[in-house]
Amino acid sequence: MKKFLGIIAAVLILSIVSYFTFVYYATYSEGIRSGQLIKFSHKGVAFKTWEGEISQGISGSQIFAFSVLDKDKQVISDLKELEGQYVKLSYIERYKTFAWWGDTKYFVIAVKEEESPFKSK
Repeated sequence: MKKFLGIIAAVLILSIVSYFTFVYYATYSEGIRSGQLIKFSHKGVAFKTWEGEISQGISGSQIFAFSVLDKDKQVISDLKELEGQYVKLSYIERYKTFAWWGDTKYFVIAVKEEESPFKSK
């Protein structure tokens, strides 16, 4: 009976470790999105996370919400400086997220200022 319980415990622990390893390392997609950076904030009660939004349309109907990991200090600094500007974001999409990572599955890994296509010349 002890051997059976040991096997069940080992399988359960291995399953939990495998799940968290998958969520931590696996990415679903990666890409680039452009738009006007309309919001970037550090929010949360139990876990403070960096969250932002870009508007990808003229009317603001196409909003892309994203998160930034605390370890990406340069990205956080750049986004703070570029709020209100037109930016190009490189991001990865994860299958799931942890509460201490952010609210969304989209995590920005690089940011670059761009020329807005909506400006009159």
